[in-house]
Amino acid sequence: MDHKIICRVLTGPTASGKTEISLRLAERNHWEIACMDSMQIYRGMNIGTAKPTPAEQLRVKHHLLDLCDPGESFSVAMYREKAETLIREKWNREHRELLFVGGTGLYLQALMHPMGMGNVPADENLRAELRELAQTQDGKQALHHILQDLDPVTAQRLPLNDVRRVIRAIEVSRTTGIPFSEQAPREECSEFEWRVAALEMPRDQLYERINQRVLHMIDEGLEEEVRKLLRSGISPHAQCMQALGYKEMVLYLEGIWTLEKAIEEIQKGSRHYAKRQGTFLRREPAVHAFQALDSDTGNLLDQFYSSALSA
Repeated sequence: MDHKIICRVLTGPTASGKTEISLRLAERNHWEIACMDSMQIYRGMNIGTAKPTPAEQLRVKHHLLDLCDPGESFSVAMYREKAETLIREKWNREHRELLFVGGTGLYLQALMHPMGMGNVPADENLRAELRELAQTQDGKQALHHILQDLDPVTAQRLPLNDVRRVIRAIEVSRTTGIPFSEQAPREECSEFEWRVAALEMPRDQLYERINQRVLHMIDEGLEEEVRKLLRSGISPHAQCMQALGYKEMVLYLEGIWTLEKAIEEIQKGSRHYAKRQGTFLRREPAVHAFQALDSDTGNLLDQFYSSALSA
């Protein structure tokens, strides 16, 4: 029986030190890093997302960064598909191993506990017909109209370009006679073995790091980054602009808040977000906690990740 591909994850609340520890681990073990952050997927959003810098990306090869433009929609399902494709390609073609790094709980959940409609068999004839339609002029819109008629709820949720899932939603709805959105999803067994470590530290120290990180982002040019996004035509109401740091700076640039007020709100929102991240990770039994500030954490993480090889 084939062994599952081992996938390592380093997660934890914002500002808990994931980037530097992950770089040291990856360099030492000759791994590559895969981003697991829902805002670092956007091109041009670098400072406010604490995206690895060009210098950090030179130290270790990074993946799943800058996947789309800020005005485009990007779903959790799309992330899971890209991440799983990357894992297979790295393992099968290059025999390289990845370390997933980031704090987006929904992404981690989608990877560890994939949900699907695996109980509904594929209709290859229907799939071929729909794929052919998708290749025609305005075919994606036509597919979306079909789904809209069958299941308006799912049609509203799925972006136009997510052709594979639009086709699957049409297939499930037609095959069962029940809209895809009303189907009872079930958890699928992941084809990978996930080894997840989460960094943690005393709350007062984490909150101070968060406060200092926000000030550093301001010094690095967060205001100009947001100005540039708005000048490029990105709506202040776009999904990406609702991210921490961006929505507050928009209110400052619109003259509604002072800069001091914006900074204070970014710090407060980031502290609340870190608290929610910690709560989520503590509820996930597969996540193993490590103290970020302990001098031996790197060695302990090495032992934890290498134990997967003999588990």
